[in-house]
Amino acid sequence: MDKKKIPLVSLFSGAGGLDMGFENQGFQTIWANDFDKDACETHKAWSDAEVVQGDIGQVDFNSIPKTPFIIGGFPCQGFSLAGPRKLDDKRNILYRYFVKLVEEKQPLAFVAENVKGILTLGNGEIIEAILEDFSSKGYDVVPTLVNAADYGVPQDRNRVIIVGIKKDLGIKYSFPKPTNNRMTLKEILKDIPAPSKDEVCNAPYSSRYMSRNRKRNWNEQSFTIPAMAKQVTLYPGSPDMVKLGTDLWRFGDGGETRRLSYREAAAIQTFPKDMEFKGDLTSKYKQIGNAVPVKLAEVVAESLYPILEKNYA
Repeated sequence: MDKKKIPLVSLFSGAGGLDMGFENQGFQTIWANDFDKDACETHKAWSDAEVVQGDIGQVDFNSIPKTPFIIGGFPCQGFSLAGPRKLDDKRNILYRYFVKLVEEKQPLAFVAENVKGILTLGNGEIIEAILEDFSSKGYDVVPTLVNAADYGVPQDRNRVIIVGIKKDLGIKYSFPKPTNNRMTLKEILKDIPAPSKDEVCNAPYSSRYMSRNRKRNWNEQSFTIPAMAKQVTLYPGSPDMVKLGTDLWRFGDGGETRRLSYREAAAIQTFPKDMEFKGDLTSKYKQIGNAVPVKLAEVVAESLYPILEKNYA
């Protein structure tokens, strides 16, 4: 018997890694929004959702369907450990639109994803403010720091998953325990064909890039796939890098050194191997790096589906 489809709305949806994972577990995206045009075109190519491109601050919330479930990854650049972590970063208030939509639509539950750095920004004051915002709208909120590699994703990727469930449902949510089924780069890349030159970023390697090891081997999990093409790590078939000193490495000898292609990066993010990404090469890498790994999204979706199925008429 087919699962009952549970409709959801997705904010800051990008290419749709989070949405796709939920759709694979019985949900159906009916409305999605992102500021990035290429990401919206990518989303439209695989989903049946109404995809609205533009600033969420300019969207009439009355035009957004009422739904039992809202998901999204509000922009995280202001929260990142790797970037400037300013308390007054304008991007840090975009989550308030997420809170506003939750308040107006009163879904049964919501899921928000963000970077690890959100936990320590402002000595923890920012995450506490965010959780209190959601709690004040009537939700029990559970933030969990997870590594995607613990859930079948071939990549070390630490992220915070915030799950909110309406208080009046009386449900105590716990994030699923790690599966310990670690997938390797060899397993995920074995069926990816050798890339053409236009599928690999060939920009110069900066001093920042050469400040640390950028290569993981075939029997390991990838480093985090970043959104910036120039910072994408090396293909595991590249020679091992050699440490020269503090914050200084060089490429190894005896073979071709290259970055992961965008298709390889997409596979590591557990997108389908035939996924089509719109835009130029830089945009493709950006969409892939900004996404939630599909398999990680599936884990969250599988844990929440029974709750929503039981309470959604």
